[in-house]
Amino acid sequence: MNERRQLAYTVILCLAGAGLALFAATRTWTVEVVTRAEPLTPTRTARTGGDILPWLPPLAVVGLAGSGAIVATRRLARRWVGVLLLLVGLGVAAGGAYGLSETTAWALACLAGGLALAAGGALTAVRGPSWPGLGTRYERAARRPADGPTAAWDALDRGEDPTLS
Repeated sequence: MNERRQLAYTVILCLAGAGLALFAATRTWTVEVVTRAEPLTPTRTARTGGDILPWLPPLAVVGLAGSGAIVATRRLARRWVGVLLLLVGLGVAAGGAYGLSETTAWALACLAGGLALAAGGALTAVRGPSWPGLGTRYERAARRPADGPTAAWDALDRGEDPTLS
């Protein structure tokens, strides 16, 4: 498999894992039923994964942001992004595993999303530095020719008045 395809599949894996975990964390994991004296009916309180573990949705959002950072970084920075995603994925998976002790299938979905995110992070940490980065067309050019079509704008950027020359 070529490196571009590996990069694309890894970003998709991380996005899918973080997205699944975020979606699962916002679903109802438990319903607390409080019985009351007659003639009152019992009260039901639905609790989401984010209610049970308040750090879970923000951690999944960090995973989503880190998925985009895979594309935007290169070499050593990409390796660190991969390590961060690995740790975030393990944290999300731990939250899902904690929820399995008392909740429904949404905790299992959160666990699966965290493991997918962790796998994508591990792959990025190991293979990421060899993947291609964004092209240089997205970087600011250090010098442009003085007589080019953007020379007047460059002069304004330097604080010069191009009409005086």
